Amino acid sequence: MGKSVFSRLLMGLALLATTTVVVVTAGDEDGVHPLRTHSIYMPYIDQDLQNRWFDFGGDALINTNKHIRLTSDIPSQTGYLWSRLPLTSSSYQVEFEFKVEGKGDGLYGDGFAVWLTKERAIMGPVFGNKDEFEGLGIFFDTYANSRQSHSFPYVMAMMGDGKTSYDSAHDGEANKLAGCESDFRGKLVPTKARITYHRDAKTLNLKIQTRGWDEWDECFTLSDIVLPTISYLGFTSVTGEVHDNHDIISVTTSTLSGKSDSPFQKVNNTPPPQKKTGVMWYLKFLAACAVFVALIMAFKMSKGSNDMKRF
Repeated sequence: MGKSVFSRLLMGLALLATTTVVVVTAGDEDGVHPLRTHSIYMPYIDQDLQNRWFDFGGDALINTNKHIRLTSDIPSQTGYLWSRLPLTSSSYQVEFEFKVEGKGDGLYGDGFAVWLTKERAIMGPVFGNKDEFEGLGIFFDTYANSRQSHSFPYVMAMMGDGKTSYDSAHDGEANKLAGCESDFRGKLVPTKARITYHRDAKTLNLKIQTRGWDEWDECFTLSDIVLPTISYLGFTSVTGEVHDNHDIISVTTSTLSGKSDSPFQKVNNTPPPQKKTGVMWYLKFLAACAVFVALIMAFKMSKGSNDMKRF
Protein backbone atom coordinates (compact mmCIF):
# COMPACT_ATOMS: atom_id res chain seq x y z
CA MET A 1 0.00 0.00 0.00
CA GLY A 2 2.87 2.37 0.96
CA LYS A 3 4.62 1.69 -2.32
CA SER A 4 1.41 2.32 -4.26
CA VAL A 5 0.86 5.69 -2.58
CA PHE A 6 4.49 6.62 -3.12
CA SER A 7 4.34 5.63 -6.78
CA ARG A 8 1.28 7.80 -7.34
CA LEU A 9 2.93 10.71 -5.56
CA LEU A 10 6.10 10.32 -7.59
CA MET A 11 4.12 10.22 -10.82
CA GLY A 12 2.22 13.36 -9.77
CA LEU A 13 5.45 15.24 -9.05
CA ALA A 14 6.92 14.14 -12.36
CA LEU A 15 3.77 15.33 -14.15
CA LEU A 16 4.00 18.71 -12.39
CA ALA A 17 7.64 19.09 -13.40
CA THR A 18 6.88 18.09 -16.99
CA THR A 19 3.87 20.43 -17.20
CA THR A 20 5.91 23.31 -15.79
CA VAL A 21 8.69 22.80 -18.31
CA VAL A 22 6.15 22.65 -21.14
CA VAL A 23 4.56 25.93 -19.99
CA VAL A 24 7.97 27.58 -19.73
CA THR A 25 8.90 26.40 -23.22
CA ALA A 26 5.57 27.59 -24.63
CA GLY A 27 6.19 31.02 -23.13
CA ASP A 28 9.03 31.59 -25.60
CA GLU A 29 7.00 30.71 -28.68
CA ASP A 30 5.52 34.17 -29.13
CA GLY A 31 8.86 35.28 -30.57
CA VAL A 32 9.75 37.96 -28.00
CA HIS A 33 13.14 37.22 -26.41
CA PRO A 34 14.58 39.69 -23.84
CA LEU A 35 18.06 40.90 -24.73
CA ARG A 36 20.12 41.41 -21.58
CA THR A 37 22.94 43.23 -23.36
CA HIS A 38 20.63 46.13 -24.21
CA SER A 39 18.41 46.20 -21.12
CA ILE A 40 19.04 48.05 -17.87
CA TYR A 41 17.17 48.29 -14.56
CA MET A 42 17.72 49.36 -10.97
CA PRO A 43 20.27 49.43 -9.35
CA TYR A 44 21.96 50.08 -12.74
CA ILE A 45 25.54 49.63 -11.51
CA ASP A 46 27.61 46.92 -9.83
CA GLN A 47 29.98 47.10 -6.85
CA ASP A 48 32.58 48.78 -9.06
CA LEU A 49 30.11 51.57 -9.91
CA GLN A 50 29.97 50.39 -13.53
CA ASN A 51 27.52 48.58 -15.77
CA ARG A 52 28.65 45.65 -17.87
CA TRP A 53 26.53 46.55 -20.88
CA PHE A 54 26.10 50.35 -20.75
CA ASP A 55 28.26 53.46 -20.46
CA PHE A 56 27.04 56.69 -18.92
CA GLY A 57 28.82 60.02 -18.83
CA GLY A 58 28.78 63.78 -19.06
CA ASP A 59 26.54 65.16 -16.34
CA ALA A 60 24.54 61.94 -15.95
CA LEU A 61 23.84 60.88 -12.35
CA ILE A 62 22.90 57.42 -11.10
CA ASN A 63 20.36 57.06 -8.29
CA THR A 64 20.42 53.31 -7.69
CA ASN A 65 16.91 53.35 -6.18
CA LYS A 66 15.19 55.53 -8.77
CA HIS A 67 16.69 56.45 -12.12
CA ILE A 68 19.54 57.41 -14.40
CA ARG A 69 19.34 61.21 -14.58
CA LEU A 70 20.74 62.32 -17.91
CA THR A 71 20.52 66.00 -16.99
CA SER A 72 19.36 67.76 -13.85
CA ASP A 73 17.08 70.77 -13.55
CA ILE A 74 19.95 73.24 -13.89
CA PRO A 75 21.38 75.11 -16.91
CA SER A 76 24.04 73.95 -19.37
CA GLN A 77 24.16 70.21 -18.79
CA THR A 78 24.77 67.29 -21.15
CA GLY A 79 24.45 63.63 -20.23
CA TYR A 80 24.26 60.25 -21.94
CA LEU A 81 23.56 56.54 -21.58
CA TRP A 82 24.88 54.29 -24.39
CA SER A 83 24.97 50.57 -25.01
CA ARG A 84 28.48 49.16 -25.23
CA LEU A 85 27.50 46.61 -27.88
CA PRO A 86 25.61 47.25 -31.13
CA LEU A 87 22.17 45.88 -31.89
CA THR A 88 22.62 43.42 -34.75
CA SER A 89 19.20 41.69 -34.75
CA SER A 90 17.07 42.11 -37.84
CA SER A 91 13.94 42.77 -35.75
CA TYR A 92 13.73 44.10 -32.22
CA GLN A 93 11.70 46.08 -29.73
CA VAL A 94 12.98 48.69 -27.30
CA GLU A 95 10.64 49.65 -24.48
CA PHE A 96 11.80 52.22 -21.95
CA GLU A 97 10.33 54.11 -19.02
CA PHE A 98 11.33 57.74 -18.64
CA LYS A 99 10.37 60.81 -16.66
CA VAL A 100 10.67 64.49 -17.56
CA GLU A 101 9.84 67.05 -14.90
CA GLY A 102 11.17 70.16 -13.21
CA LYS A 103 10.35 73.32 -11.32
CA GLY A 104 9.69 75.39 -14.43
CA ASP A 105 6.01 76.07 -15.09
CA GLY A 106 6.25 78.06 -18.29
CA LEU A 107 9.80 77.73 -19.60
CA TYR A 108 11.59 74.40 -19.51
CA GLY A 109 13.65 72.26 -21.83
CA ASP A 110 15.20 71.08 -23.89
CA GLY A 111 14.17 67.42 -23.88
CA PHE A 112 15.97 64.17 -24.60
CA ALA A 113 16.68 61.85 -27.51
CA VAL A 114 16.78 58.13 -28.25
CA TRP A 115 19.36 56.94 -30.76
CA LEU A 116 19.94 53.93 -32.98
CA THR A 117 23.11 55.05 -34.73
CA LYS A 118 26.34 53.79 -36.20
CA GLU A 119 28.45 55.79 -33.72
CA ARG A 120 28.12 56.14 -29.97
CA ALA A 121 28.95 58.37 -27.01
CA ILE A 122 30.08 61.45 -28.88
CA MET A 123 28.60 64.48 -27.15
CA GLY A 124 27.34 67.37 -29.24
CA PRO A 125 24.57 69.92 -29.83
CA VAL A 126 21.71 67.63 -30.92
CA PHE A 127 20.00 66.84 -27.63
CA GLY A 128 23.44 66.05 -26.24
CA ASN A 129 24.66 63.95 -29.19
CA LYS A 130 26.88 64.77 -32.16
CA ASP A 131 25.46 66.47 -35.24
CA GLU A 132 25.63 64.85 -38.70
CA PHE A 133 24.97 61.44 -37.21
CA GLU A 134 24.28 58.27 -39.19
CA GLY A 135 21.17 56.38 -38.15
CA LEU A 136 17.93 57.21 -36.38
CA GLY A 137 17.27 59.88 -33.79
CA ILE A 138 13.91 60.20 -32.00
CA PHE A 139 13.60 63.54 -30.21
CA PHE A 140 11.34 64.13 -27.21
CA ASP A 141 11.36 67.90 -27.54
CA THR A 142 9.90 70.10 -24.79
CA TYR A 143 11.02 73.56 -25.96
CA ALA A 144 10.03 75.41 -29.15
CA ASN A 145 12.91 77.30 -30.77
CA SER A 146 10.57 78.80 -33.36
CA ARG A 147 6.86 79.11 -34.05
CA GLN A 148 5.34 75.79 -35.09
CA SER A 149 1.91 74.59 -36.16
CA HIS A 150 1.98 71.91 -33.46
CA SER A 151 2.20 72.20 -29.67
CA PHE A 152 4.98 71.06 -27.38
CA PRO A 153 6.08 68.62 -26.02
CA TYR A 154 6.58 67.07 -29.44
CA VAL A 155 8.14 63.77 -30.53
CA MET A 156 9.77 63.50 -33.95
CA ALA A 157 12.06 61.18 -35.90
CA MET A 158 15.03 62.06 -38.07
CA MET A 159 17.11 59.70 -40.22
CA GLY A 160 20.68 60.94 -40.44
CA ASP A 161 22.98 60.17 -43.36
CA GLY A 162 26.20 61.26 -41.68
CA LYS A 163 26.25 64.55 -43.63
CA THR A 164 23.00 66.40 -42.90
CA SER A 165 22.80 68.72 -39.89
CA TYR A 166 19.85 68.88 -37.53
CA ASP A 167 17.73 71.99 -38.12
CA SER A 168 17.88 73.22 -34.52
CA ALA A 169 16.65 76.75 -35.28
CA HIS A 170 13.34 75.34 -36.54
CA ASP A 171 13.03 72.34 -34.17
CA GLY A 172 14.07 69.86 -36.84
CA GLU A 173 11.27 70.78 -39.21
CA ALA A 174 13.51 70.30 -42.27
CA ASN A 175 14.58 66.84 -41.05
CA LYS A 176 11.30 65.41 -39.79
CA LEU A 177 10.21 62.02 -41.08
CA ALA A 178 7.20 61.85 -38.77
CA GLY A 179 6.09 63.10 -35.38
CA CYS A 180 3.29 63.56 -32.88
CA GLU A 181 2.23 65.79 -30.02
CA SER A 182 2.61 63.99 -26.69
CA ASP A 183 1.96 65.39 -23.24
CA PHE A 184 4.65 63.33 -21.51
CA ARG A 185 6.10 65.97 -19.16
CA GLY A 186 5.32 66.02 -15.43
CA LYS A 187 2.94 63.05 -15.43
CA LEU A 188 1.88 61.17 -12.30
CA VAL A 189 1.53 57.88 -14.21
CA PRO A 190 4.58 56.03 -15.55
CA THR A 191 5.56 57.39 -18.96
CA LYS A 192 6.96 54.91 -21.46
CA ALA A 193 7.83 54.57 -25.13
CA ARG A 194 8.04 51.45 -27.30
CA ILE A 195 10.05 51.27 -30.53
CA THR A 196 9.44 48.27 -32.79
CA TYR A 197 11.68 47.71 -35.79
CA HIS A 198 11.46 45.07 -38.55
CA ARG A 199 14.33 45.22 -41.02
CA ASP A 200 12.78 42.80 -43.52
CA ALA A 201 9.55 44.81 -43.65
CA LYS A 202 11.48 48.12 -43.52
CA THR A 203 9.12 49.47 -40.88
CA LEU A 204 9.55 51.20 -37.54
CA ASN A 205 6.75 51.99 -35.12
CA LEU A 206 6.65 54.22 -32.03
CA LYS A 207 4.00 54.07 -29.32
CA ILE A 208 3.92 56.18 -26.16
CA GLN A 209 2.24 55.58 -22.79
CA THR A 210 1.23 58.75 -20.92
CA ARG A 211 -2.42 58.30 -19.85
CA GLY A 212 -2.31 55.10 -17.78
CA TRP A 213 -0.75 51.68 -17.45
CA ASP A 214 -0.74 49.78 -20.74
CA GLU A 215 -2.67 52.57 -22.50
CA TRP A 216 -0.52 53.05 -25.58
CA ASP A 217 -1.00 55.85 -28.10
CA GLU A 218 0.26 55.55 -31.65
CA CYS A 219 2.84 58.21 -32.43
CA PHE A 220 4.02 57.20 -35.88
CA THR A 221 4.95 54.35 -38.21
CA LEU A 222 7.83 54.80 -40.63
CA SER A 223 7.85 52.83 -43.88
CA ASP A 224 10.74 52.01 -46.20
CA ILE A 225 13.29 52.67 -43.45
CA VAL A 226 16.50 50.71 -42.97
CA LEU A 227 18.66 51.33 -39.92
CA PRO A 228 22.41 50.69 -39.95
CA THR A 229 23.19 46.98 -39.66
CA ILE A 230 25.27 47.82 -36.61
CA SER A 231 23.31 50.28 -34.46
CA TYR A 232 24.14 51.39 -30.93
CA LEU A 233 21.29 52.22 -28.56
CA GLY A 234 21.65 55.53 -26.77
CA PHE A 235 19.81 58.09 -24.65
CA THR A 236 21.04 61.68 -24.39
CA SER A 237 19.84 65.01 -23.07
CA VAL A 238 20.93 68.64 -22.97
CA THR A 239 19.85 71.77 -21.11
CA GLY A 240 20.63 75.39 -21.90
CA GLU A 241 19.09 78.48 -20.39
CA VAL A 242 15.93 76.43 -19.91
CA HIS A 243 16.20 73.12 -18.10
CA ASP A 244 14.47 70.06 -16.66
CA ASN A 245 15.19 66.73 -15.04
CA HIS A 246 15.46 64.05 -17.77
CA ASP A 247 15.41 60.55 -16.32
CA ILE A 248 15.65 57.05 -17.76
CA ILE A 249 14.11 54.54 -15.32
CA SER A 250 14.37 51.26 -17.22
CA VAL A 251 15.14 49.89 -20.67
CA THR A 252 13.92 46.51 -21.94
CA THR A 253 15.15 45.39 -25.35
CA SER A 254 13.88 42.20 -27.00
CA THR A 255 14.62 40.45 -30.25
CA LEU A 256 11.59 39.51 -32.34
CA SER A 257 11.21 36.30 -34.30
CA GLY A 258 7.44 35.83 -34.36
CA LYS A 259 5.57 36.09 -37.65
CA SER A 260 2.17 37.71 -38.20
CA ASP A 261 0.23 39.37 -40.99
CA SER A 262 0.96 42.74 -39.41
CA PRO A 263 4.56 43.33 -38.30
CA PHE A 264 3.28 44.95 -35.09
CA GLN A 265 0.25 42.85 -34.19
CA LYS A 266 2.01 40.14 -32.25
CA VAL A 267 4.28 42.54 -30.39
CA ASN A 268 1.60 44.96 -29.28
CA ASN A 269 -0.51 42.19 -27.78
CA THR A 270 2.42 40.91 -25.70
CA PRO A 271 2.83 41.79 -22.00
CA PRO A 272 6.03 43.65 -20.99
CA PRO A 273 8.96 41.23 -21.37
CA GLN A 274 10.20 41.73 -17.80
CA LYS A 275 6.88 40.44 -16.43
CA LYS A 276 6.97 37.33 -18.61
CA THR A 277 10.57 36.65 -17.57
CA GLY A 278 9.54 36.69 -13.88
CA VAL A 279 6.77 34.16 -14.50
CA MET A 280 9.12 31.90 -16.42
CA TRP A 281 11.65 31.90 -13.58
CA TYR A 282 8.86 31.12 -11.11
CA LEU A 283 7.72 28.15 -13.18
CA LYS A 284 11.26 26.89 -13.53
CA PHE A 285 11.65 27.15 -9.76
CA LEU A 286 8.50 25.06 -9.23
CA ALA A 287 9.80 22.43 -11.62
CA ALA A 288 13.14 22.25 -9.80
CA CYS A 289 11.37 21.94 -6.41
CA ALA A 290 9.16 19.12 -7.69
CA VAL A 291 12.15 17.14 -8.96
CA PHE A 292 14.08 17.78 -5.73
CA VAL A 293 11.21 16.55 -3.52
CA ALA A 294 10.77 13.46 -5.70
CA LEU A 295 14.45 12.58 -5.35
CA ILE A 296 14.39 12.97 -1.56
CA MET A 297 11.30 10.78 -1.21
CA ALA A 298 12.78 8.16 -3.54
CA PHE A 299 15.93 8.09 -1.39
CA LYS A 300 13.93 7.71 1.83
CA MET A 301 11.78 4.96 0.32
CA SER A 302 14.86 3.09 -0.89
CA LYS A 303 16.49 3.40 2.52
CA GLY A 304 13.34 2.15 4.26
CA SER A 305 13.15 -0.84 1.91
CA ASN A 306 16.76 -1.78 2.68
CA ASP A 307 16.13 -1.56 6.44
CA MET A 308 13.15 -3.91 6.10
CA LYS A 309 15.30 -6.49 4.26
CA ARG A 310 17.76 -6.59 7.20
CA PHE A 311 14.97 -7.82 9.49
